[in-house]
Amino acid sequence: MLAAVDHVQLAAPAGSEDALRRYYVDILGMTEIPKPPVLAARGGCWFGAGAVQLHLGIETDFRPAKKAHPGLRVTGIEAYAARLKSLGASVTWDEGLPGYRRFYSEDPVGNRLEFLEAIRRFGPGG
Repeated sequence: MLAAVDHVQLAAPAGSEDALRRYYVDILGMTEIPKPPVLAARGGCWFGAGAVQLHLGIETDFRPAKKAHPGLRVTGIEAYAARLKSLGASVTWDEGLPGYRRFYSEDPVGNRLEFLEAIRRFGPGG
């Protein structure tokens, strides 16, 4: 039985690790996770924030996926989007998912990322 998602792996071209670190650590606020030595020899980087882990692996004939993406839940989405924009990251809002505020961004190698937050709805008396 499945219990949880352990991590999501995205691809990246060789030599992009420094640009990825700037985006995932400096802009998104994640922490780099040291890779085991046998895997570190392959290149790429791993990042985490709370229970979320994103692994960026090197792919020889890399082409970023334009539709596929991880969906990352955030709190304070307006402030988070403003942070990304102020640090030079793309922010494209999408109002197409009922019950959520969401936007998309792209990492420096073109991987698409979705950020979303549930909209609070209060019923009668609430």
